[in-house]
Amino acid sequence: MVVNKTEAIIGRVVLVVVLILTLLPLAGMLSGALQPADRIPDGFSWPSDPQWGNFAAAFRTAHVWKLLGSSTLIVLGVVPLSLLLSTLAGYALGNLRIAGGRFVFILLMLGLTIPFEAIIIPIYYEISSMGLLNTQWAVILPLIGLYMPFSVVWMRAHFIGVPTELSEAARIDGASTFQEIRRIQIPLAMPALSALAILLFLWTWNQFLLPLVLVDDPDKRTMAGALGAFQGQYLNQLPLLFAGALIIMLPTIVIYVIFQRQFIKALLQGAVKG
Repeated sequence: MVVNKTEAIIGRVVLVVVLILTLLPLAGMLSGALQPADRIPDGFSWPSDPQWGNFAAAFRTAHVWKLLGSSTLIVLGVVPLSLLLSTLAGYALGNLRIAGGRFVFILLMLGLTIPFEAIIIPIYYEISSMGLLNTQWAVILPLIGLYMPFSVVWMRAHFIGVPTELSEAARIDGASTFQEIRRIQIPLAMPALSALAILLFLWTWNQFLLPLVLVDDPDKRTMAGALGAFQGQYLNQLPLLFAGALIIMLPTIVIYVIFQRQFIKALLQGAVKG
């Protein structure tokens, strides 16, 4: 695609403006986090004596090590199971073209339209009846179910673009369905799986409402879910609150920066070429 000089300049200007608008809130939070703990930040102003110790105080006060362990446990419970189930379901809907697949796909699309807040109360009573309240499983199991519609539709979109000749060739060579999935389909789906894994990680790590409702112990919540308790305790110490919020945001920023190429590659993947 040929882009003339004017379009290139306009595109770069737009990107720079978007970048500035994205970084300004982070810069404001950083300047606020470096203010003295007993001071209320007023706008964007870099302090003459930055209080970097606020980050250490927030790290210690918010029990970040315990939250890191809890968040990691929840992520390890949600992401691999969601990837496995959505890969198998997406393959069945996109490649096998099973009977009733179109109806299942419509149900999944309808599931994407249900507001998360609309089902939080039924989820609470269901988890309560299972005796899982105040445990990490109270977050893991609902998140797997809530992520399924998007995950299955995402993987179906990949598998439906894979040439059927690959499956036919595998069948001729005597491969079973699971051998085909393991040796052919999954390697081809790695860009889509990588992007989905990044999305699931970000959504799980930043999950706020579900841990807040289903888990009473802040140390068993996700990093973002514990921010509610931290906010209630240190509402009058905004610099510590800003420091805690930046600590919570840091892992998601690092993960996206590291894997941004895989994520963009998956979004731009339009077909499989032999």
